[in-house]
Amino acid sequence: MPRLLNTVITGSTSGIGLGIATAFAAEGWNVMLNGFGDADEIEAIRAGLEDKYGVKVLYNGADMTKPEEIRALIAATQSAFGQVDVLVNNAGIQFVSPVEEFPEEKWDAIIAINMSSAFHTTKAAFAGMKERGFGRIINIASAHGLVASPFKSAYVTAKHGIVGLTKTIALEGAEHGVTCNAICPGYVKTPLVEKQIPDTAKARGMTEEEVVQKVILEAQPTKQFVTVEQIGAFAVFLCSANAAQITGAAHQIDGGWVAK
Repeated sequence: MPRLLNTVITGSTSGIGLGIATAFAAEGWNVMLNGFGDADEIEAIRAGLEDKYGVKVLYNGADMTKPEEIRALIAATQSAFGQVDVLVNNAGIQFVSPVEEFPEEKWDAIIAINMSSAFHTTKAAFAGMKERGFGRIINIASAHGLVASPFKSAYVTAKHGIVGLTKTIALEGAEHGVTCNAICPGYVKTPLVEKQIPDTAKARGMTEEEVVQKVILEAQPTKQFVTVEQIGAFAVFLCSANAAQITGAAHQIDGGWVAK
């Protein structure tokens, strides 16, 4: 594998994506950040990673609902770093509602960002990985890519789709040194999870504290949130030589949720 890896991570200006970006930068790898947020805050994150770890860190604000901007993101990364060695499809949004009330525009946005964007990034980066005989694609799925919960029809559908995409791309890359794996986290205390707590409380007729204790952490036998550092460390491992024969798998980091 290349000594220096050039990485692009969608949805990496906060939460899990930023945790993975930090872990990659700490390994000495170049990072292309992507995501929405305050421009000054994003620049502080970018410059901070670059200064702390002495790597090249760039930012591209491509909208993950727009295939042309996704293709431009991969092209910009290739232009800046020479090639894309590692692709992490992490971008995601959430909306919680009973299916009969679920807004169609929310369904379309979640499918586009959480699932279809991974197809577009992979399509744009895959040929180069095959030609060089090396590539690592990591799709951030969810425990909801393996099991379901009520009121999350779009999210659960998209995450199940990501697991299926992972298996297909793994088979297509198997003879070319390109692996594709999904990481399926349980609940991580990220801005996305914090935002859905009041929505879930409303949908279930609970207080927010009851949602945390009786819905979120109740799902995880350890009764603890997964951390972004744990996910970042596992992503680094999946990019290592020791993980060369790990492909097409959905790896749970969920405190035992799916084992129940």
